[in-house]
Amino acid sequence: MSWRATLLLTILTTACAFPAVARAQTQARAQSDQDILIKLERDWDFAYHNRDVKFVENVLAKEFVATYAEGGRADRDQELALAASFNQQIDSSTLDEFIIHVYGDTAVVHMTQHLTGPSKGKPLTIAFRYIDVFVMRDGRWQCVASQSTKVTG
Repeated sequence: MSWRATLLLTILTTACAFPAVARAQTQARAQSDQDILIKLERDWDFAYHNRDVKFVENVLAKEFVATYAEGGRADRDQELALAASFNQQIDSSTLDEFIIHVYGDTAVVHMTQHLTGPSKGKPLTIAFRYIDVFVMRDGRWQCVASQSTKVTG
C-alpha cells in the first residue's frame, strides 16, 4: 500500500470515528449534568428548609423569577427573604419523578416534591410539581426561573 493510500485510509478512519466520540462525550456530559442537577435540586430543597440562605443565593441567578402554585410571583430578593424566614415544620421533603432536558448551557428540570408535616395536629402530605430552568454560568448551574403547581386529588 502506498503512503498516499495509507494516509487516505487514516483520514477516513479518523473522520468516521470522530462523530461517534463526539456523540459519546455529549451523552456523558448530559448524564453528568442530569446527576448534577438532581443533586443541586435536592441540596437546594434541604438548604431552603434549613434556612441556608448562602446556598440558596448561589443557586439563584440575579434575574431569577419564581411563580408559585397560588399564582404569586417573586424575584430573587423575595425568594431569599422567604428562605431566611422559613419556619414551618417539615417532617420530610422528597423530590422525585425527575425529567431533565439539557440544551447546551440551558437545562429544564421537571420534578415532584412531596412534603409531610403537621397541620392542625395531624400529619399532612402535599405534593407540588416544579419546572425549573437553569443556565450554566461560570462552570455552575444557576436557576433563572421556577414554576410550581400544587397536585390535587
